[in-house]
Amino acid sequence: MTEDTAAAMAVPGHSAAPEGREQADYVQVRMPAEGAYLSVLRTAAAGLAARLDFTLDEIEDLRIAIDEACAMLLSQAIPGTDLECVFELGTDQVTITVSVIAAHPRMPARDTFAWTVLSALAGTVDSRLGPDDRVAIVLAKRRGASGSG
Repeated sequence: MTEDTAAAMAVPGHSAAPEGREQADYVQVRMPAEGAYLSVLRTAAAGLAARLDFTLDEIEDLRIAIDEACAMLLSQAIPGTDLECVFELGTDQVTITVSVIAAHPRMPARDTFAWTVLSALAGTVDSRLGPDDRVAIVLAKRRGASGSG
C-alpha cells in the first residue's frame, strides 16, 4: 500500500457515524497492527486536518502524535490483528481514537515521556480499555490551540 492509496482509504467507514454527526465527519481506517503501515495514518490525519484549516505546524504535531500513540499500542497488539483509527471531525477540532486488541490489555502509563509528548502535541489525551480486550488512545486537537489544553 502506498501513501497515494491512503487518501483513497480515508473515506467514511462501514459502520454508522455517531448520532448527530454527518457521515462525512466520521472516518475509520483499519489496517494490520504493524509499524510498516503507520504512514497511512499520518497521511490520512494530515489530509483531514488540512480540511479543517489546521496550520502546517498543527498538522505535523498530529502526525507525530499518531506515531507516538501507535507506538504505545503496537507493543500490546496481538500479532495478526488490526489497528483501528477513527477520526471525528468537528468545526475546529479533530478527535482521533487509535485502538488495538491486546493479549494482556493495560492502560498506557501516563507518567512517561511518551505520554508527555502526546499531551504537548495533541492537546487532550486519554486512554481506555474497551470490550474484547481493546486498548485505545484518544487524541483531541483543536485548531489554533497551542500546547496542551
